[in-house]
Amino acid sequence: MKPESLRRLVVAPLSAILAAAMMLCACGGGAIPTTPCTGQCGTDTPQHLTVADVQKVIAQAVAEAQARNAKATIAVVDRVGNVLGVFAMHGANPGALRVDSGRAVVGGLDGIEFRSLLTSLGYPDVQAGVDGVAALMAIAKAITGAYLSSEGNAFTTRTASQIVQEFFNPGEFDQPGGPLFGVQFSQLPCSDLAARFTGSRPSPGPHRSPLGLSADPGGFPLYKNGVPVGGIGVLADGVYGLDLDLRDTDQDLDELIALAGTIGFDAPQDRRADRITVAGKTLRYSDARPSDLLTRAADAPAFASLDGVSGRRLAVPGYTGDDGLVAGLAFGQPASGIRPATGPLAALDGFVLVDAANQNRFPARAATDAAATGSAALTAVEVQTLLEEALGIANRARAQIRRPLSTPARVSIAVVDTYGSVLGIVRSRDAPVFGIDVALQKARSAMFFSHPSAASDLQSAPDITYLGNGATQSIADYAPATRQFFGLPDILDGAYGFASRSIGNFARPYFPDGIRGSPNGPIAKPIAQWSPFNVGLQLDLDYTAIVTHLLFVLGVGPDVAAGGCTALPSPSGSGPSRLANGLQIFAGGIPLYRGNQLVGGIGVSGDGIDQDDMIAFLGTYHAALRLGSGLATAPPAMRADTIVRRDDVGEPVHLRYVQCPQAPFLDTDEQNVCDGK
Repeated sequence: MKPESLRRLVVAPLSAILAAAMMLCACGGGAIPTTPCTGQCGTDTPQHLTVADVQKVIAQAVAEAQARNAKATIAVVDRVGNVLGVFAMHGANPGALRVDSGRAVVGGLDGIEFRSLLTSLGYPDVQAGVDGVAALMAIAKAITGAYLSSEGNAFTTRTASQIVQEFFNPGEFDQPGGPLFGVQFSQLPCSDLAARFTGSRPSPGPHRSPLGLSADPGGFPLYKNGVPVGGIGVLADGVYGLDLDLRDTDQDLDELIALAGTIGFDAPQDRRADRITVAGKTLRYSDARPSDLLTRAADAPAFASLDGVSGRRLAVPGYTGDDGLVAGLAFGQPASGIRPATGPLAALDGFVLVDAANQNRFPARAATDAAATGSAALTAVEVQTLLEEALGIANRARAQIRRPLSTPARVSIAVVDTYGSVLGIVRSRDAPVFGIDVALQKARSAMFFSHPSAASDLQSAPDITYLGNGATQSIADYAPATRQFFGLPDILDGAYGFASRSIGNFARPYFPDGIRGSPNGPIAKPIAQWSPFNVGLQLDLDYTAIVTHLLFVLGVGPDVAAGGCTALPSPSGSGPSRLANGLQIFAGGIPLYRGNQLVGGIGVSGDGIDQDDMIAFLGTYHAALRLGSGLATAPPAMRADTIVRRDDVGEPVHLRYVQCPQAPFLDTDEQNVCDGK
């Protein structure tokens, strides 16, 4: 349950469950039980949110809030993160407005009370500041619903809450952590990949999110004719939190109001998270149901009758230029920033990121780090081959999180050099948008932890100060803590090749993962201090950048620089750090080597984590066979799965390198496809 939200524990007999299911299927309101769309609809029949659509979504949400005597802040975005409108009802955010995991943690972002904070800082208009922060929370929730969804899957912020906590499912003890543990710290406002509002909206994306991805129920995707076109986010209860326990059914105020806004723009029922399983567990879409709503969409007032009467449109610095509402962009068209590729990648149904002039932002190119890697530096031909082979594996792979069953995985793929410079990016058709930034994070993270300068880079980083309690946190301490934990003085000095899965193994509050009573990993907070808002190194690296951006939106100081997510040193002496868009700690990234020399990293994201691992690993393996240039992933003797730590009963616990799925391909019955490679 989310702290202090309106809630109801439901214990229903089978007959009630069946009745509710029938009502859901028959409720109308724009919901469609099935859709033929599997990735082609968005390009064959492009869809977008019109201004009238945005007005309707907001008006429906406002009507539900009024029926519940609530005051809400509502944000609507398109599929690439353009903010199409933010509406604050009069009297919204009267209380403290806080980040609260419900775990009694104060540290990182957890436990910050913004009204008290702004008052203590002498902010000139505290209520306006609180309203601005609430707008950022609503935007983050809307972006999450939009970015996690596709024609093959519809996920919400409640789904996100389920997959980022210390147990999967939350509340089920002694289970591994969530499969996307750490994804909340992606799409950050400091990312060098994410587009920024330029004053002429909408513009090519994907755009940044002010607070990364949200786990607070109340963010949904929006669809038209089976095509995802954006998202809605609502903040009404004054708490930016998460659901700690999936064993009950909540009546969450934010979620109920947001659900009302989706009527007529509902996700197809057979694409929703509750039709999808991961590790044998069904994902959660929403605890709120249309039958729980107090209003009917057909009775919602016209937006014009609400505007200036029940609330006002907000201008949000860094996200909107004025207080107007605008139409969204059709995904997959050049104007959206994502379109079909040309050349060899077109034959693989690839898509690329483009700028306002429709030019590929990240075509394959040679490495920028020849000063450090010499003749071993990656070539443009090698990068192109990596992208092609990885995309080819994705096209053959059986998707984990998409419906219908037996459709191919849809992912984003990124390649970097040892400076963290982007050497190439390609996407599958209709891959979820969140995977673009995450694929780059994974590639950089695997490269960074495998780099000979990883420890020295960390030890050169300045301390940070948490807003909530004023505590100082040392980033430099994480390197010696890791060495001591594993008893390896050369760890983080280039002796081992780390995959992003390996990093995630010791970035959890329990090691081994999910076993209560075990110690925390050396780059994670102890469980008594841990929450999804206070995780350890991953957040601490980005913390100052996130705070800088927050203050910018509030009118205090300049915005954070693109690529300025961390204060780690620049490998080139003038550019961004190796982790320019932040650290990522779940599977799908591996380092690239020539012999024993690190030359870069490749990252994959957008489907199941085992699929992401396999696509990166086998894509590299097949590229190496095709090239014959000595390019490969880490030599087996250097891989992080050779690192062992004994648990409290003396049993050895190995880190993982990659883990590939069972029966992974659509075109063969091969098994154990990554063994021996």
